[in-house]
Amino acid sequence: MMAVVVTEPGGPEKLALQEVPDPQPGPGELLVRVRATALNRADLLQRRGLYPPPPGAPPYLGLEMAGEVLAAGPGVSGWQQGDRVFALLAGGGYAQKVVIPAAMALPMPPNLSFEEAAAIPEAFLTAYRNLFDLGRLRAGETVLIHAGASGVGTAAIQLARRAGARVFVTARTPEKLAGCRQLGAELAFDGREPGLVQRVLEATGGRGVDVILELVGASFWEEDLAMLAPGGRLLLVGLMGGSRASLDLQRVLQGNLQIIGSTLRSQSPALKADLSRRFWADCQEAFQRGELRAVVDSSFPLERVADAHRYMEANKNFGKVVLRVP
Repeated sequence: MMAVVVTEPGGPEKLALQEVPDPQPGPGELLVRVRATALNRADLLQRRGLYPPPPGAPPYLGLEMAGEVLAAGPGVSGWQQGDRVFALLAGGGYAQKVVIPAAMALPMPPNLSFEEAAAIPEAFLTAYRNLFDLGRLRAGETVLIHAGASGVGTAAIQLARRAGARVFVTARTPEKLAGCRQLGAELAFDGREPGLVQRVLEATGGRGVDVILELVGASFWEEDLAMLAPGGRLLLVGLMGGSRASLDLQRVLQGNLQIIGSTLRSQSPALKADLSRRFWADCQEAFQRGELRAVVDSSFPLERVADAHRYMEANKNFGKVVLRVP
């Protein structure tokens, strides 16, 4: 099969489409013909040698995919050759074939294209786990989502609104701010402009927000602590804006605040399978009705993977960047 190989750590020019051995399904696994995959920030880090895949994961980039079942390993039932599936991956999506645990395979709704389905798993499962499992977001609460125009951000806006929460976001351009509002954000702020804390406090009657989904990191750290309501939960998911910041422990203590860091890729297959099942049981009909949707910014053929990486690194995308796999 063909797969995208990182020839050596570095820039997008270090990505090459090469012939590699086909994977084989083991017990409890499915072999899937990949039709589409999607880019994530983790792919950019792995390409640079900063985010190695977990033990046992394929060496190739790609944390999600959509495709067709080719074969089932021993002990697998309920899936037939040709079934359309999509799934979260520990790696290997930038390839024509991938092996996945059958327990993590989700059936594709007929109204979704492969490109749309491939853009769902990483963004929506990350948002779902952080908002509800870890952040315990409830109807009537207020959530602030940084990088609202990202894949995870666009998913989180929709999920939080569906849950009955007030949604505030930050983004960096007028076009992205407008797109976030169209998805359901009540208020959208340019995070680079001064006065973010004051505007958020004014919008909440001085109370602050109950949950912050922090996809940027250190550059918002002091503002985050100042914007959290008593008992607020800060979910640290990304570090695009840096990884080092000072922490006012008194503010955390007196505000009964919780700071929770989470990554999804390193979690156990059992946790990811359970998360996938619960998410899809809750949201499948909403995707079928069009109430939830993967926001696909652009689609590149696999042979243009370097261009796709450059596009994402330039922060041009609103939502997901997808790769079509031949």
